Amino acid sequence: MDKKEIVSLLNHAHQSFANYLAGLDEHDFLFAKEGKWSAGQQLDHIIKSVAPVNMAMGLPRFILKWKFGIANRPSKTYEALVAKYKDKLSAGGRSTARFTPSVVNYSQKASLLCTLESLTKKLCKKVTTASDESLDTYILPHPLLGKLTLREMLYFTAYHVQHHQLLIQQALTENERKA
Repeated sequence: MDKKEIVSLLNHAHQSFANYLAGLDEHDFLFAKEGKWSAGQQLDHIIKSVAPVNMAMGLPRFILKWKFGIANRPSKTYEALVAKYKDKLSAGGRSTARFTPSVVNYSQKASLLCTLESLTKKLCKKVTTASDESLDTYILPHPLLGKLTLREMLYFTAYHVQHHQLLIQQALTENERKA
């Protein structure tokens, strides 16, 4: 996937998520199955996940190399990265404390959606200005997937938001069936 396709995927996935959440009423935004996150908490989790990727994409590349090293293999495809993530989840992988959401109130919805939109725009701008070579050279740590190239981290970021939108939709659909 080239940079234009990555930017398009990031924009589309995050906009779809934001539009879906924007359409939720208070009950649906706050609904959570036992032991699961509400839509509002899922939004907070996505923001907490996108923010460090956005920050890392803005760092000078020598800092990334010094702190995390460089890739010793080619970047995986989008499909291979998604398959690896699904395998880790099915093996019991869960979010680490750093990315666990806070309690989110309905009154925070608009502000959080604005924050996500701003982060997504900044991230996409950074992807546009990055070189293809740097996307495949520099790595970042992922708490579940290990070391990922920047390209792989962008693939994850795009898929991750889609995954959480699906979780919300499934929870709300199941809740409707019970009502």
